[in-house]
Amino acid sequence: MKYVILGAGPAGVIAAENLRKADPEGHVTLVGGEAEPPYSRMAIPYLLTGKIDAQGTYLRKTDGHYENLGIEYMQGMATKVDPDNGTVTLDDGHQLGYDKLLVATGATPVTPPVSGLNLDGVHHCWTLQDAANIAARAKSGSNVVLMGAGFIGCIILESLVKRGVNLTVVEAEDRVISKMMDTTGGNMLQRWVEKQGVTFKMCTKITAVAQDGDALLVSTDKGDEIAADLVVVSVGVRPNTDFLAGSGVQIQSGVLVNDRLQTSVENIYAAGDVAQGPDFGGGFQVHAVQPTSAEHGRIAALNMTGADAKYRGSLIMNVLDTVGLISASFGHWMGEDDRAVMVDEDNYRYIKLAFQDDHLVGALSLGHTDHIGVLRGLIQTRVKLGAWKDKLKQDPSQIVEAYIACTQG
Repeated sequence: MKYVILGAGPAGVIAAENLRKADPEGHVTLVGGEAEPPYSRMAIPYLLTGKIDAQGTYLRKTDGHYENLGIEYMQGMATKVDPDNGTVTLDDGHQLGYDKLLVATGATPVTPPVSGLNLDGVHHCWTLQDAANIAARAKSGSNVVLMGAGFIGCIILESLVKRGVNLTVVEAEDRVISKMMDTTGGNMLQRWVEKQGVTFKMCTKITAVAQDGDALLVSTDKGDEIAADLVVVSVGVRPNTDFLAGSGVQIQSGVLVNDRLQTSVENIYAAGDVAQGPDFGGGFQVHAVQPTSAEHGRIAALNMTGADAKYRGSLIMNVLDTVGLISASFGHWMGEDDRAVMVDEDNYRYIKLAFQDDHLVGALSLGHTDHIGVLRGLIQTRVKLGAWKDKLKQDPSQIVEAYIACTQG
């Protein structure tokens, strides 16, 4: 059996390892699109702050890890998939034959239609090369503009703050991490970061970046002109699916897969940030978080080797440490009318719980670290709360007690 995996992020690496475990005799080829060994993009902020070196980002740090498992690792980018002939064409013209194919090609940063984003000193923060380019300019005291304050933007934000730059954040939405936090939580997080000396320009869009001598000049739709040594662009990502054109693989917001991680084409599977898979609360979503990628890779590999492993659905979840303030979101907290809220503005502490009938279906948390796993557990177990629902609506901080009572008593 010939297995080909396109993409060497967490989903691809874990799939390769599980394929080898489940089928010791099969031929496993793992194709990565970058010159470096497979690495975790989530480790790049730690590289920028100096906590780790480039090797510290690698997903597997043992020399010869893939060779020792009998996994063929090669560099290349897929340009075409031909299901009729069972082949993948790479950017160097090389063709790989497959019996089972896994698409784990991840995502690419979005570049908005703004003039000047191709100038030197304007970078995304997505690859190890991006990190090196940013580190070269993000020196202590340098002026940096961050375009976007979503989840990835706020991860980058912390790294830039720790490098001692003068940071201005330009965000089109009315709050930071708008897909992860509501207005109350987003505004509290913004005030926390402003205490660290960061300037925010909310409800504002960058309209142009121009060269101004040795510096860059950033213009906004509010009339601002901001001098910068570095501009970092973080306005979202899109799944890497262009090479699937003409393959028959169904694509919506990502590669659509069923609860076995199978696509609409026989013998082709998808996993990770590129896959639009079952959501824990119903429907199909792209959940670009590493735990989902890892589980996608494992389940897809099992099914590629003939098992019948059902994926129960990924839970929308994010946990973020922004210069010392922990924020978390789980499940479907937006739009639920049955909810409980506890706010402590002065101490930057916030809890919001969302209910459907007798279940907790979503939660937001800010400034709490002792119950994050419990929030996730209450939602994923779909435990019936009983009398504890009313208790939580009166005092949302009693989630640990509720979890113990409802799961163990």
